[in-house]
Amino acid sequence: MKLSNRITKMQFSPIRKLAPYAAKAREDGKRVLGLNIGQPDIETPAAFFDTLKNYEEKVLAYSDSRGQRVLLDAFTDYYAKLGYDFKDENMVVTNGGSEALLFSLMAICDPEDEVLVPEPFYTNYSSFTEMAGCKVTSFKTYKEDGFHLPSKSEIEAKITPNTKAILYSSPSNPTGTVYTKAEIELLRDLAIEHDLFLITDEVYRELVYDGLTVYSPLAYKEIEDRVVLTDSISKRFSACGARIGLVASKNTALINEIMKLTQARLCAPTVEQVAAAALYRTPDSFFEKTRAEYQHRRDILFEGLSSIPGVFMRKPEGAFYIIAKFPVKSSEHFCQWILESYDLDGVTVMMAPAGGFYNTPGLGEDEVRISYCIKAEDLKIAVEVLRSALVEYSRLF
Repeated sequence: MKLSNRITKMQFSPIRKLAPYAAKAREDGKRVLGLNIGQPDIETPAAFFDTLKNYEEKVLAYSDSRGQRVLLDAFTDYYAKLGYDFKDENMVVTNGGSEALLFSLMAICDPEDEVLVPEPFYTNYSSFTEMAGCKVTSFKTYKEDGFHLPSKSEIEAKITPNTKAILYSSPSNPTGTVYTKAEIELLRDLAIEHDLFLITDEVYRELVYDGLTVYSPLAYKEIEDRVVLTDSISKRFSACGARIGLVASKNTALINEIMKLTQARLCAPTVEQVAAAALYRTPDSFFEKTRAEYQHRRDILFEGLSSIPGVFMRKPEGAFYIIAKFPVKSSEHFCQWILESYDLDGVTVMMAPAGGFYNTPGLGEDEVRISYCIKAEDLKIAVEVLRSALVEYSRLF
């Protein structure tokens, strides 16, 4: 029997597709350092678990489809501190940032409409557009420029009558790029001039290094009806498994339409919403410590990889990812080979081939995305495994 074109066109996640090879390596007694996935190892603030333990309702009931009162209030207070005035009618709690993105695309786009994205991009953007029935179109950014935006004319050349929105993340997954104020204003101008929505994925907002500032299109009143914010507690509080996200916009008509989708799926998980609200009482010292730890790891990884002949990258400015060019023809082959056939003193690494983060065929085939969510000492070991493996790989292939 024939399956749908929608599902067969979707790709498997390049972040997780090599998991069977990693599992086999572990079965064979190897230690596998996971550089493939953005799963923070920072301890989730205790307030989350304390709230779960103290939850005393006798019936675990549905939440309101918009979200639990206590969490909506927590989000309102959080964004107010950032200078953004969100009321209930501007927000919907979602099952993670993933559902926030999917619902936004479903509300904005008709089948065959296009969403313009700078590449490389978070691979699930393609999955979400496939699920929503629309499609990704892309414009290139370049590793030599730290994956910052190209000229306005290069972006405009990719806009068609079917383009409905620009979607981006800053700080970026997978590049670690943090867009400047001028870049955000460029996107603002494009949204106005071409009558587009601007979907801003800000889940890594707190993870910015070297004293840089995160800029958001939410700051510009002239486009407040065009800006759609997607957010999540996953990376901010190291709470990926709670699956609590948010879609927010000053465009109340859009949010009201998204409510149809939230009612169809009933609600986000009730208890996790209550616990998530407690996370927003976390002191700023948690973010300062977390930011310092990730910057330390970034520096170790960047300096280590830079010392390997043939490896090229720019230093990431935020999030916890690096895209690096390796001296290989196929990073997918190399990433599979190192899991199947190589270890250094019983240790190997798992990475994400970067080709899956591009929309244009052929791009990223000699690049990998590496997450620095593991401890600093393990990152040092990972660098030495890669240094040795690349020598052996070049000898064999």
